[in-house]
This record gives sequence, structure tokens and C-alpha cells, in this order.
Amino acid sequence: MPLQLDTGKKGLEMFFKMWQVESLRFLWNIYPEGANSRVVHENVNKNIKDSISRTSIIIYLNDMVDEGLLTYTETTGKGGIQRVYTIKYGETELKQHISTLIISKLLKEYPEATGKALLNLDI
Repeated sequence: MPLQLDTGKKGLEMFFKMWQVESLRFLWNIYPEGANSRVVHENVNKNIKDSISRTSIIIYLNDMVDEGLLTYTETTGKGGIQRVYTIKYGETELKQHISTLIISKLLKEYPEATGKALLNLDI
């Protein structure tokens, strides 16, 4: 799941759905501990208006592993082997990581225009 930027939204919701941000917040809150998909699912559904399926949580967590934003260890539980997911970056580090990915891609695709735009920023 490559990150996509929605400039009509603010904060982490520019890149993630509200329930996905809740998953990240939960994992930040329990860090350095991790959680399996059931625990993440239960905590996300406590904090959002609409219910999200556990399958959606599992797919999202695995996508975030593929993107390098989460890591996991495997344990055995009642249902067999389970993944215990741990967040790789704190909130500040995640924002910096996403910014780096976007700027790097823009520099690769539009080097001159991106360089000029970065020089004209008031930071």
C-alpha cells in the first residue's frame, strides 16, 4: 500500500484513514509493547464512531509492515501463530519519514521544480 497524499485533509489523515490513525495511536501508546490484530481491532473500535472489521485491521497492519512502518514478532496463541505488531517510529519520526519519502520522490520526478520550491519556502 503506497502512501497517498490527500491535500484536502490535515495531519496524519492526509495519508491514513481515521481508523488507521487510531491504530497508530494505540501502538504508540503501548510502545515498546506490541499488540496482535485482535487487541488493535478492539481498541480502534472503542475510539471511532463506525465499526471497522478485523480483516481490514489485519490487512492494514500487514501493509504497514510492508511499508516499513511496523515490525512484528510471531507467537502462538489459541488460533495458532499470531503476529504481534510493534510501531517502528514515534509520531515525530513517522512524520519526518513520510516527509522524506515525499520530498525524495518529488526530487526524483521533478528535480528542478522541487528544488526551486524548497528554496522558496518560509520555514
